[in-house]
Amino acid sequence: MSPDACALRHRVDEACRWIAGLPDAGDGPSGPDLVAALRGSSLLAAAAPAQFGGLGLAHQPHCAEDLVEALAAVGGSSLSAGRLFEGHVNAVKLAVLHGSEALQREAGQGALLGVWGADGPDPVRIDGGVLRGAKLFASGADTVDTAIVTARDGAGAIRLLALRRPAMAGRLHPEEWQTGGMCATASGRADLDGLALDALEPLGGPDAYFIEPHFQGGVWRYAAVQMGAMRRLTALAADQLSRRGQQEAPLQADRLRQMVCACETARLWLLSAAGEVERADAGASAAEAAILARLTVARAAMEVLRLFDEAAGAASFARAHPAERIRRDLLFYLRQANPDGLALDAMARIQGDPARRMRWRLDP
Repeated sequence: MSPDACALRHRVDEACRWIAGLPDAGDGPSGPDLVAALRGSSLLAAAAPAQFGGLGLAHQPHCAEDLVEALAAVGGSSLSAGRLFEGHVNAVKLAVLHGSEALQREAGQGALLGVWGADGPDPVRIDGGVLRGAKLFASGADTVDTAIVTARDGAGAIRLLALRRPAMAGRLHPEEWQTGGMCATASGRADLDGLALDALEPLGGPDAYFIEPHFQGGVWRYAAVQMGAMRRLTALAADQLSRRGQQEAPLQADRLRQMVCACETARLWLLSAAGEVERADAGASAAEAAILARLTVARAAMEVLRLFDEAAGAASFARAHPAERIRRDLLFYLRQANPDGLALDAMARIQGDPARRMRWRLDP
């Protein structure tokens, strides 16, 4: 194991221990406490390039496997923490891709970055020298230091703009985040109406956000966070069966076997996808590996949830049970936008391209 890999493992373990010891704020640890754990363990800084004080976790090809496991470990401790950490990694990667030294330096100093792309009824757009509209599902709306937001310009192209904490004052509404899961991400509305463009830092050119394999190709990262919750539920099932003396009951043992296999299936798909997408020479077609991995993990996660409920029974629905919040968080987190469209588009590209058909063994 390389020195950087050892340093990362230490930071991940420290963050997970910190999260495990946090007080329950009514629905798990609070967002600020989770961020304090990620920052205090130096895990946020690890995403930055080495020249800015990090370990290069967000962008170095040789870190792909380490990143899979880091995201899974944090997700296993808290899906909300995993979502915030994954958004941070995404933002740092965008900063590297589009040459923002300021953002890379902030990350290396322990700032929490995020990406806010989800528009609501009033999409964010550039109108002269100001922004109009609002973002919904702005993850970490009460904790993020800098958010990369998307905005449509007058020509119809999507621009990336870095929005820093001072310019957010009075514009964030995490109190509107009233959901049954992922509560600590505080993914509330960000009202950007009237915000002057000179308060933001532009990144890249028109539609740079959509360059593959770094747009849809990045979906493997949040699937890795979800895999962490799958592993945690599997471990909880094994523990509960052992304490009940049911670990050798044939049906219960078979449920546990299926959960283990689902987790391993997810891991293998994610390692393959991360390896393809994060290569220095990765082309646009690598995105399909991430999309298929994301869809496979989602299906495997639903199977783990079903098997866990059958194995653990009604007791696990008690609010005090360690699996209860994980179940709600995971069910909510799995509901990413338009999975059917994602699958159809990916398969259309695969079937319409001879090289992609060869990659996925579709030709007889």
